[in-house]
Amino acid sequence: MSEILVATEKPFASDAITKIKKVTDGSKHKLQILEKYTSKEELKNAIKLTEALIVRSDLIDKEIIDAGEKLRIIVRAGAGFDNIDTAYAATKNIVVMNTPGQNANAVAEYAFGMLLYEARHHFNGSTGIELKGKKLGLIGFGNIGRCMTKIAKGFGMEVYAYDVNPNPSSMIQENVTPIGTAAEIFSSCNFVSLHVPSTPQTKGSINYDLLKLLPKNSILINTARLDVINEADIIKIMEERNDISFVSDFTPKNESVFKEKFADRCFYPVKKAGAQTEEANANAGIAAARQIINFFDKGDLTFKVN
Repeated sequence: MSEILVATEKPFASDAITKIKKVTDGSKHKLQILEKYTSKEELKNAIKLTEALIVRSDLIDKEIIDAGEKLRIIVRAGAGFDNIDTAYAATKNIVVMNTPGQNANAVAEYAFGMLLYEARHHFNGSTGIELKGKKLGLIGFGNIGRCMTKIAKGFGMEVYAYDVNPNPSSMIQENVTPIGTAAEIFSSCNFVSLHVPSTPQTKGSINYDLLKLLPKNSILINTARLDVINEADIIKIMEERNDISFVSDFTPKNESVFKEKFADRCFYPVKKAGAQTEEANANAGIAAARQIINFFDKGDLTFKVN
């Protein structure tokens, strides 16, 4: 019997925990829960004897990994896994997995919520713009991009997509126009939505050279990662052009600048909220638990990322 620890500073929805327990109760493995921990030491103490760890956006660095004396697998309940030191985990023969696609619909709905909020000027009663007939450009066409497409089509929008690993036939099947470069997306679409992971290649890749191409009255949407945008460059372009708006699931590093200069044309939440729905919590948590059980019982490495 292996011990599985769910360790979350920002807890899963209570219903999600119940569903995760149902999965593990039907196995030979034991589930432990650590929610709302307040220090690194608390997490380090909890992880000492566990063999499997489920986390959300929690930072799992070298220090935490070293504290897990028996740790064999870490699963990020979500798609992005840049909060985990995957390379160091690999040196200790610890498998790292994610749960791709489980929160895609939640993030897509949230992105459209932010888009509508900004397109209607924060619902302040002034004249905004409609989404119907507008062009939506997607940077990255994975699970979230596909969910974005379905919602966009319901609004009567045209959808264009660029991906570093393009699959034009898949895009065309979903009535999406494939685009060959990110620059073409930025220069031709009313709204540009980012759906790429944080990698050495993508960090800071949304820069001034791209941002200056945006058409008049454009809105940039970021539910990807904070660091894929060069923050100095988004500040620069918004200072130069008062027709560009920006919505994000992440608090900017220079939050005071955005509050002072762009309060009427930017939005970001108090805490990251894109995947924070009961359904997404349950989907990702259940997937994480099943992946761990399959790893222990069958040696399944399907979603291994390191």
